[in-house]
Amino acid sequence: MNSQPFVCNAAPSIHYNQRQHPIEMLVIHSMAHNAVEGIARLNELKLSSHYIIDFDGTIWQCVDEKNRAWHAGISSWQGLTDINSRSIGIEVCHRSLGQSAFNRRQIKSLILLCQNIINRWHISPDKIVAHSDIAPNRKADPGKAFPWQELAANNIGIWYGARFSEETDIKKMLSFIGYNTETEQNICCSAYAFCRRFLPRKIKTMPTRRLLDNPYPKENIALLEDSEFISALQNIYMQYQLYR
Repeated sequence: MNSQPFVCNAAPSIHYNQRQHPIEMLVIHSMAHNAVEGIARLNELKLSSHYIIDFDGTIWQCVDEKNRAWHAGISSWQGLTDINSRSIGIEVCHRSLGQSAFNRRQIKSLILLCQNIINRWHISPDKIVAHSDIAPNRKADPGKAFPWQELAANNIGIWYGARFSEETDIKKMLSFIGYNTETEQNICCSAYAFCRRFLPRKIKTMPTRRLLDNPYPKENIALLEDSEFISALQNIYMQYQLYR
């Protein structure tokens, strides 16, 4: 299978290795740098992503898709680990880590790139995720302003639908979608990550440094009793059942 996208600039990274699993996921990130700064920062940290989308919509490829880039870190989704081996990673440049709107040139490029990747690797909508979905205890990107609804309208990921559930077990629903629910803290952080993606108005805007250090306020446990959160979770839970 051809592992090259339609068009992009090259900025090869040396920080990658061999995949141990087939590609089945797409992980979207944001970074508080432009592309040149971000490439340098990733190299400094001995990390990498397959693609970086700059502020003007330019796409940079840093790692060939056939290789395992180092972008996901300690993470899991739907019980799967070693997400780096299973996924393609895309970084979208954004100074506040997605707390304000992304520009249209970036989103246009992102949609085209994602569609290209999805079509070539046959990635299921339930395996198109945020970095905050797969690492809810420690990551906030791509952020509360990331346009997941628009992406879903372009067949990239999942959004609300007409199906509803009467299920009330929050742990069960979060776990079924894919979130880590092994501990009470994991459940709380996963609930907050869910809202960051599907109910962003409930997520507080915080200084970028705070997002890097500790993206979750202590009071997020209150979400577990929030009626709007529970209703949204029931709806999204049913949308994910379409892909199992």
